[in-house]
Order: sequence, then C-alpha cells, then structure tokens
Amino acid sequence: MPIKRYVNTPGLVLATLGALMCYQTAARAEDTAEEIRALRAQLKKLEAKVNAQARMQKESHVQIRTVESRPAPTPVQIPSGIALGPLVGAPQTGLTATQSDIRGLPVAGSPSLYINGVSITPGGFFELAGVFRDRFIGADIATPWQAIPFYNSRTGLANEFRMSARQSRANLLVKGDVNPSTHLAAFIELDFLGAAQTANSNESNSYTPRIRHLYATLDQDDLGAHVLAGQTWSLITMNSKGIVPRQENIPLQIDAGYVPGFVWTRTPEIRFVKDFDKTFWAGVSVESPATTFGCAPTGSPLAIGCTPAGPYVAGLPTTGPAALLPGSLVYNVAPPGGSLFNSANTYSLNHLPDVAGKLAWDSSLEGHNIHLEGFGLFRDFYSQVNNSNQDVAGWGAGGSMLVSLLPKQLELQFSGMTGRGIGRYGSAQLSDVAFNWNGAISPLQQTMLFAGLTFHPTPDLDMYVYAGQEAQQASTSTITLGTGKTIAVSAYGYGNPLYTNAGCSIIGSAVCNGNIHLIRQLTGGIWDNLYSGPFGKVRVGLQYSFTQKYSFPGFGGSAKTEDSIGLFSIRYYPFDAPPPPAPVIAKY
Repeated sequence: MPIKRYVNTPGLVLATLGALMCYQTAARAEDTAEEIRALRAQLKKLEAKVNAQARMQKESHVQIRTVESRPAPTPVQIPSGIALGPLVGAPQTGLTATQSDIRGLPVAGSPSLYINGVSITPGGFFELAGVFRDRFIGADIATPWQAIPFYNSRTGLANEFRMSARQSRANLLVKGDVNPSTHLAAFIELDFLGAAQTANSNESNSYTPRIRHLYATLDQDDLGAHVLAGQTWSLITMNSKGIVPRQENIPLQIDAGYVPGFVWTRTPEIRFVKDFDKTFWAGVSVESPATTFGCAPTGSPLAIGCTPAGPYVAGLPTTGPAALLPGSLVYNVAPPGGSLFNSANTYSLNHLPDVAGKLAWDSSLEGHNIHLEGFGLFRDFYSQVNNSNQDVAGWGAGGSMLVSLLPKQLELQFSGMTGRGIGRYGSAQLSDVAFNWNGAISPLQQTMLFAGLTFHPTPDLDMYVYAGQEAQQASTSTITLGTGKTIAVSAYGYGNPLYTNAGCSIIGSAVCNGNIHLIRQLTGGIWDNLYSGPFGKVRVGLQYSFTQKYSFPGFGGSAKTEDSIGLFSIRYYPFDAPPPPAPVIAKY
C-alpha cells in the first residue's frame, strides 16, 4: 500500500499543476484584455492631448510670425562717451527712400555722432540752380504761379534767366531712445529763400536764412502714439507712408513753387497721431492760421488787394462812395515796429487756429504697396466792419492715393481737395475769401487736383511727371444806387462779370481786372546720380513746366496767359555717404 501511494503522487501533482495552469491562463487572458482596454483608453487620451498640443503649437507659430513681421524695437545702446556710427532704425523703401534721397534727409544708416547715446545726424545739400522763364516774373527759384503776367504787362513780354544758390539746405536730426519703446527726436532744416524788405540782387545777394522745419517729436511704440510740436508740413500734406514726419510725399521737382494742385503748408502746429499696428493711422493737428484775400485791383495790373480803389465796370473804374468797400472794414494790418514782424508787411486778422484731421491706411497686394488717405479741415475767417467783429467758417475735405504699379520702379499718385476758403493750402496761392459790398466775408469755393508718375529705370536715375490744377468759383455782389440820370452800378466780390478784362491783351493797358479762375500745369523732369561714394553724392536735375492761367469772364471776355519754364540743378550731398564700418568710441 505504501508503494502504491508513492507511485500515484506524481500524477496527482501533475493534475493539480495542470488545473492551476488552466486557471492562471484564463485569468491572465482576462487580465491582458483588461490591460489592453486600459491602454487603448490611455492611447486615446494621449492622441487627444497631442492634437491639442499641435493646435496650440500651430497657433503659437502664427503668433510668432505676426510678431516677427512687426519691426522690432531698436535696442538701446548708450555709449559712455562719444561715438561715430550709423543712425539706427529701419531702412526706408520705395518712394519714401527716393524722397529722402533727393531732399537730403537723414535716414537709417546715415553717418551720425553719438554723445552719451543721443545721435546727431546732419543732412542737406549744396545747390546751384538755374531757371529760364519765357515771361518775366521777377522771382527766384520758387515761381509764384498767380503772378504770371497777362499780355498787357510790358515786362511780361521779356524772358527771365537766373541762377541761384539759395535753395541749398542744411538740416540736423537729434534722436534719443529713453527705452526700447520711447523715442525722443528734434529736427531743424534751413534754406536761404527768405528775403527781408531791404534784400536785393544788385551785388551781394545777401538774403536771410529761412526756417523750413523746426520741431520735436515723442514716439511711444507700445502705445502706437506719436506727438509733434513745432513747424513742419501741415497734417493734410500727403504722406508716402503712415502719418509721421519726414515721410511726406513732396513733388521731386526743382522749382520750389511745387505744382498747382499740390496741397501743403509749412506752419507751426501741435499734432497727435495714433497708429494701429503701423497699418491704420489716425491723427489730428492744431495749426497756425492765416488768410489770403481777393478783391478789386488797386491800379497795378498785377496787384490784387482790398483797398478802396473801385472795381472796373464796362471798361472804366467807377467812382464815388458807391464803388468803395466800407471804410470801417479791417481785415489785415501792418504790425507796429518792435513786434518781431516786418512792419512793411500786413498780417491777416485771425483768432482761431486751423484744425485738421486725417486717416491713413497702408497695405500691400502681391508686392504692390498701397497708401490711402482721407482728411478734413476746419477754418475760421475774422474781420471787423462797422465796429463789429464778424466770424465766418471755412472747410476743406480731400484725400490721396499712392500705389506702386511696378514694385521698386513705378509709382502712381493722386490727390484732391475741395472746400470753401482753402486757397492758402494750394501751391498757386489763390484767394481764401472775398468781400461783398457791405464788407461781409465770403469764403471762395475751390477745388485742387494733382496726379503724378515716378519712374526709377535704374538705381541712379529717377524720372517724374506731374499734372495739377486749382480752380475757384466766383463770389460777387452788385448794387445800384441813384435815380434818373445819376444811377451808379457798382460791382464787388471776386470774379464779378461786370469787371473788365478789355485791356488784358493790350500792351501797357491798366484796364485789366483778371481775377484768376484757373491755374493748371504739366511738368516733368529727371534726377541723375553722377557720383556716390565715401565723400557723399552728386546729383544733377533737369525740369520743364508749362503753366496756364485763366481769368473769370468779364467785360471784354476772359484773359489768358501761359509760361514755359526750364530749370537745372546741381546738388552735392556731403552727408549722404556710407557710415563707418563699426562704431568708434572715444571716452572722455
């Protein structure tokens, strides 16, 4: 019996082990299935997490590209002494770069002197210019378009040739970065086209320097805020990019009178601008006022004023009290001596500033840059008559467009403005207001149009053609006094059809009213870069313009005249040179 029990024990053990193995296999299979289900659930969670991270990474890449597309703030580098180096900042492109080149403005990369981190950058040019006019005006390099004589002027039958160095300019840009987002700057530019009453061309050609620009700016990049205070271009002067100074779109021509139809002033102002991602801009400016007047002639065929000389009616000047504006009318005055104004000139009565607002938008379409603007202007005209002050409002509205038709080669621009009392803002300097028979101010309706093409066939050659015009509407009043055979008809205002133009084509005649209705011009020219190197640049320019002037119709019809003008310029830009390869710092 013991032996039998011993023999059957292995079988029992094997049976037991087999049962256990079957049980464990079934249990393990059940556990494995549960583990697989758990792993699958975890895998789904991981997939969802990875997808979410991928979405977040994609959004981050988009944000990074957006940030990278914005100009990075210039790092603040403040040497402890004096350094020579290039002016920091983003380089200019397109028409903005061409404008800065020809105007001699300091730009990023210009050689600069740094004193404790404040950059001082000179600019400008030395110029010899020449002008030939086929009708004598008696003007320097800036043509007064409204003064082109009609054919009754004897001197207008003569030609005029002059050479002048007075358009030469000197400017200085001072910049300091308080931190990467806060920037301070100041800019001054002078030329020599101002003339005191005693200046003449007889021998020494001694004329006074003239302030073109003198202003300070504050730019806050993180807020997109820009503040300007001082004298510079009016806010409504068109820009080539944004609404910031030294990026104005000024005609490239030699004639400092610019083109009729081009809207501008240079005047003291305070300006506030907000940019939205350097794409959309909004600005407002409060600017110093002035008024130009149009009335009956004072006797000279070229003199237009409001002194009581009586308008011409049916070929003869009227006489008597009915022909005169009220003797109590005061609209401009000659300042007293010691007032820091020239006492030989008159200044208009003004008591409110001009206020301008502007919106601008910059974009790009398949490499074609686009700049659009729209603006509005409020004006106030002020005078005194019969011991009573009178106020009359004026206004203007317009816009401009600049499009690069061929990137880096061809730009098209157009601008326009219309309103009442806006003559001051046009290159032709037509009248803002006229007066009715009782001395009441009448703002004149006017429209200005300007268009241009700029072509850059090579990096050293710039070509341009512009067309523009300024047209205004008449504002008149007529009264009839007397009875029986003593009736007197008196005409007032600007462009009255009772004014006479009968003598405008008769040489030497003084019977020519010639109130201006329209001035228009077509002009074109080139700038060629003869030399560019470490000693600066030398440019030469040629320009031709054809201008027409028309009067309002009156007794004897309408008066008409024209002027063909050719100009040349030789300019040396001593500061338009490559900057030093690396800053050189001298400590003191």
